[in-house]
Amino acid sequence: MPVYTLGIDIGSTASKCVILADGKDIVAKSLIAVGAGTSGPQRAVAQVLENAGMAKDDIQYTLATGYGRNSMLELADEQMSELSCHGKGAVFLFPEVHTVIDIGGQDVKVLKIENGMMTNFVMNDKCAAGTGRFLDVMARVLEVNVEDLGALGAQSTRYVGISSTCTVFAESEVISQLAMDTDKRDIINGIHKSVAMRVSGLAHRVGVKDMVVMTGGVAQNTGVVSALQTELGHTIHTSPLTQYNGALGAALFAWQKYRKAHKS
Repeated sequence: MPVYTLGIDIGSTASKCVILADGKDIVAKSLIAVGAGTSGPQRAVAQVLENAGMAKDDIQYTLATGYGRNSMLELADEQMSELSCHGKGAVFLFPEVHTVIDIGGQDVKVLKIENGMMTNFVMNDKCAAGTGRFLDVMARVLEVNVEDLGALGAQSTRYVGISSTCTVFAESEVISQLAMDTDKRDIINGIHKSVAMRVSGLAHRVGVKDMVVMTGGVAQNTGVVSALQTELGHTIHTSPLTQYNGALGAALFAWQKYRKAHKS
């Protein structure tokens, strides 16, 4: 009989869940596009159980991570830092990883991985610049869908610099460019380069070493990934499971903790 573990990652903008069987096979996953302080976490748990055709009692161990992990005290057996879980998930997906860049809704994390273990990290959680929230604001000002930023930026024909690292000032820059009838695609390309420069500066503080893996929702933006590759001078690897990376790591730790408890 397989042992099922549940990882819950409650971010600032989304709630993600992954169910693993025996710490290796993904049984089901779910994503609800609202995070901490909303009904998102409960809905994500209900959704992943429904997707798996399981009940909560079928889960042997549950571990919560992320910004809102402490809201899961009743449901989860344990809580753990998202730094550890993102490192764990990235190693599962890319065993040779040495650098993990995670761009979430409200923060940017860069992890240094050696022999499958996180050995150092740096985090920007004081400012929204370079985060998913920053891109959401820019998309709103430009009146485009945030999901379309990557494709639109790829159509740019000239470089438009967005120099401000502050979200508020960058927003003003974008509005000024629009007032000058600058092509939106060129502005978007400039925004992507601005994000890449910001994240690159953070990454160099812990050192960048191949292989480099990018996780978090922003990893789905091909414009940011491409600009960051240029800034870092390294190929960046992503996975279709990029948004589930933290929840995957949490489910893997849940499996380890279950085995440890039952060995003793």
